[in-house]
Amino acid sequence: MTGWLITGASGGLGFALAKAALARGDKVAGTVRRPEALAALEALAPGRAFAFLADMTDPVSIARAVEGAEAALGGIDVLVNNAGYGLVGAIEESSLEEMRAQFEVNVFGPVAAIQAVLPRFRERRSGHVINITSVSGLAAWAGTGIYCGSKHALEGIGQTLAQEVAPLGIKVTNVEPGGIRTNFGGGSMVVASRKLADYEDTARNAERILGANSGNEKGDPDKMAAAILRIAGAEDAPLQLLLGADAVHYATQAAARFQNEYGQWAALSLSVAFEE
Repeated sequence: MTGWLITGASGGLGFALAKAALARGDKVAGTVRRPEALAALEALAPGRAFAFLADMTDPVSIARAVEGAEAALGGIDVLVNNAGYGLVGAIEESSLEEMRAQFEVNVFGPVAAIQAVLPRFRERRSGHVINITSVSGLAAWAGTGIYCGSKHALEGIGQTLAQEVAPLGIKVTNVEPGGIRTNFGGGSMVVASRKLADYEDTARNAERILGANSGNEKGDPDKMAAAILRIAGAEDAPLQLLLGADAVHYATQAAARFQNEYGQWAALSLSVAFEE
């Protein structure tokens, strides 16, 4: 029986993953932001589902939830850093306060959770950290620059962490979904408060597309949850896992652009060494 700690488990992919793990017979602890969400999560499987209040901008709150989950589950086997949201707007339009808030939730919150679970993972020489990043952590999209930056940051942190903890028996996977039929493009989306007319035909498209597609995204959260269940704790768990045809498309497109560009400029790249 696997013990899961899932951040942001009150809705969306986090809730779908909690349901799937519980249906398999596992135990799940989930963090929620609102007191009224506690009972709904625990009602999924009384005695095997545990809910904890946590503010992803408060490391003390996160550490307290991790300790509670560790005790309730009899040990955390898998940490899923799922909590997050998207800030939409051109980089020039986004205030530093909005940027910092985005990074607090999407980067520093997950890092705080990782740091809180690692002592127990190291002690047991086992455990799996699963970061829900995004294809936006691999492929940039005008109008989502700060969100993309936060997911690029979590990508780099997760990939580096994997190298550091592999000798200790700990696994790390960055899961990179495309669009998911959740509330991401609806109530969970934050739009930069400032708007500049020069970005109407570039950055503004992201806001329009996400809003128009909200509720019609191709990604099924239940199928994505099943995919995550399949790799959790697996000996051959991937370092990176794209989920969704759109994720595969945009990641492949970004990789091809980079490969073509560095090939084109390879001679210049190699020209900067001291002469021997």
